[in-house]
Amino acid sequence: MSDSTAEIYLTYLNHPDVQALALTDAEILAAVEQALHAQGNQQTTIEPRMHLVPEKDYPGHFNVLRGYIRPMGLAGVKVVGDFYRNYEIGLPSELAVLNLFNPKNGSPIAIIDASDLTDMRTGAITALGAKHLARKNSKILGHIGARGTSYWNVRLLDSIYDFDEIRVHSRRPESRNAFAAKLEKDLGKKITVTTDWESCVRGADIVVEASRLEKPEPLLKTEWIKKGACVIPYGTMSAVELSLTDIMDKMVMDDWGQAKAGPLGALRAHVDAGKLSEQTLHAELGQIVAGLKPGRASDAETNLFWHRGLSLSDIALGAFMLEKAQRMGLGQRLRFR
Repeated sequence: MSDSTAEIYLTYLNHPDVQALALTDAEILAAVEQALHAQGNQQTTIEPRMHLVPEKDYPGHFNVLRGYIRPMGLAGVKVVGDFYRNYEIGLPSELAVLNLFNPKNGSPIAIIDASDLTDMRTGAITALGAKHLARKNSKILGHIGARGTSYWNVRLLDSIYDFDEIRVHSRRPESRNAFAAKLEKDLGKKITVTTDWESCVRGADIVVEASRLEKPEPLLKTEWIKKGACVIPYGTMSAVELSLTDIMDKMVMDDWGQAKAGPLGALRAHVDAGKLSEQTLHAELGQIVAGLKPGRASDAETNLFWHRGLSLSDIALGAFMLEKAQRMGLGQRLRFR
């Protein structure tokens, strides 16, 4: 059959399809860990993310993430809008589309509503980072931020650690209270809502900073971090002090290639100042997952994990969603050509 007459079909998974998949915590973590393992073994290609700001007057931007996972035989491109005032019109701040492609001939394989996927895979990366860099007996979680990814951070971390205490804080009282109520319902345990950053963070075993700032501001103080803690900051606008990296025994990233991608990121100033560099970076998380570099070596270590968003985790979780959807008879078959 010649190219001109070849028929190509792709699968479309919309938001109701994705929700109907009802992915379990274990499924999400396993899919993303698979991508990290491939990355650690240098079986992937990651291009640094790109930004598109449509208008300076609009409160947001688009991120474009691109990657390829050789063992899965899939390339992928995700476009995610990050519009932090979307709550005013009843929409999530992050709306995304994932496109999966055949890397041998460029044909499209799937289009997936990746809004929930983005939140899930971000939570999985947070949880897997902690799994390898936090103390095994971590019992107190301090979480700053209540945006979409925050729910999966807490849920997937708790699936690993079963915390005795979970503290949450965000700027708007209505968002932090609603966030805590949802977590209490879904996790079946009490959530402590704090009115300030310090009471959320001080003395916590694991600290996650997922704030939504309009401009960089060092609201998370280094002195609040207890020895032996694991700190995971990933806000688009930095909320940490420049001194944060000075107290760390190990610093790990999801992908070093993205450290300088764009002007934003929680530790961008630390990279610019030379505090986080190829020399001071302990490893990429994939290298630890693949067993090529050690994770936490003792309870005394104070460790940091910075993730900027890994296209590979989108592709791996999207691939799993596609496979599960086919088993369950979900999704629409669309003709491409």
